Amino acid sequence: MNEAADLDILLQIESRALTAADTPGLRFTIVNETHALTPYRQAALFEWSGERLKLVAASGLVSVAEDSPFAVWMAQFARRLPNDGQMHRIDHADAAEADQPGWSEWLPEHLLLVPLHGRDGERLGMALYARETPWTDRDLGLLERLHLSYGHCLASLRHAKARGWSARVRRWLQGRRRNLVLAALVLALFIPVRLSVLAPAEVIALSAVAVAAPQEGVIGSFGIAPNSRVKTGDLLFSLDDSVIQNRREVALKALEVARVDAHIAQQRAFDDIRGRADLAMLMGRVREKEAELAAVETLTQRVEVRADRDGVAIFADVNDWLGRPVQTGERVMQLAQPEDAGVLIWLAVADAINLEPGAPVQLFLHTDPLRPRAGQLMEASYQATPSPDDVASYRLRARFDDGETLPRIGLRGTARISGEWVTLGFYLFRRPIAAVREWTGL
Repeated sequence: MNEAADLDILLQIESRALTAADTPGLRFTIVNETHALTPYRQAALFEWSGERLKLVAASGLVSVAEDSPFAVWMAQFARRLPNDGQMHRIDHADAAEADQPGWSEWLPEHLLLVPLHGRDGERLGMALYARETPWTDRDLGLLERLHLSYGHCLASLRHAKARGWSARVRRWLQGRRRNLVLAALVLALFIPVRLSVLAPAEVIALSAVAVAAPQEGVIGSFGIAPNSRVKTGDLLFSLDDSVIQNRREVALKALEVARVDAHIAQQRAFDDIRGRADLAMLMGRVREKEAELAAVETLTQRVEVRADRDGVAIFADVNDWLGRPVQTGERVMQLAQPEDAGVLIWLAVADAINLEPGAPVQLFLHTDPLRPRAGQLMEASYQATPSPDDVASYRLRARFDDGETLPRIGLRGTARISGEWVTLGFYLFRRPIAAVREWTGL
């Protein structure tokens, strides 16, 4: 390629850079269109963010995901690149031992590092080009000239963006208008607003009945599906009765043996005084075995658990319970009435405000966030307990207002609880004031 052709391509790329509408468009030109002037396989653009280089563009990519393996390695690799504001040719053989495996995986053998500067020498970033063949002096001369224009264009776009809104705001706030705005802001701090907090919430049944295991055992089967309607007397679940049936068989055999022994002693008692004494003892053993059998029969009758009222059976999943050992009194499910729905709220201690029964509550369900349900606070716990998310919280319960469409029990969302009336200034600075008092004791 002759010098005239090089100059023509250089001018075309500079024209695209000068007419770039925004910073992302200029970045795209740097990493992709520079290829027309000096061919390469890969290009990456880094910009300074504070005291570190940040990967902002790469050839062939619309955007760069910061958590991708390539971006993570390139960010680490950029920290070890020369940072003296000069162009550098770097070969794979010159890389640090820690960089060589990643270099072999992500980049070709020969790199060229080109810095980007503003008009006043401000460091803006650097461009990295990689290819399989070494970089020549001709490549360095062309890229140095082109990146001088890139740097000026990037600085201009940054300054234009910074000047846009700030300059308009400063012009609008000049003179008397500034004093009026400050006065309006001060007066706005005294606007009365209602103090409110947000907390995670769940739709529950306010008077649900717990269904517990009647005795120790293993869950054998369920007669219903989760969240299904049941009627009084319907089978809810049953325990595995194999152990109880075995105990019953043993008790029956023991009772038969005791009765046979008592019968033999009864026959001997007609002509044997000693046999009469044994008869009383053996009859007592019969009654003992009968009592044991009756106890086992009672346990057998308690294997099946049936509903004692109509409602909806609330539990997680059948497979979570099948084959699981339970203790006497351990809750397996709840029976609830859909029309008895309410709200359970876990208010974190850090967000707590003064609340009274009857305080307004609004529930924003995750499934229907555009239609909040209104309600009133019923009760609030005095002591904080760990919430399901293991956060120290107060347990609040609220009922829905009359006429509200009752959501399905089990739905979750966010509740807003309103407290007393305060000024807007206190509403905005309540937490900062509390933090200052916590740290200073004032």
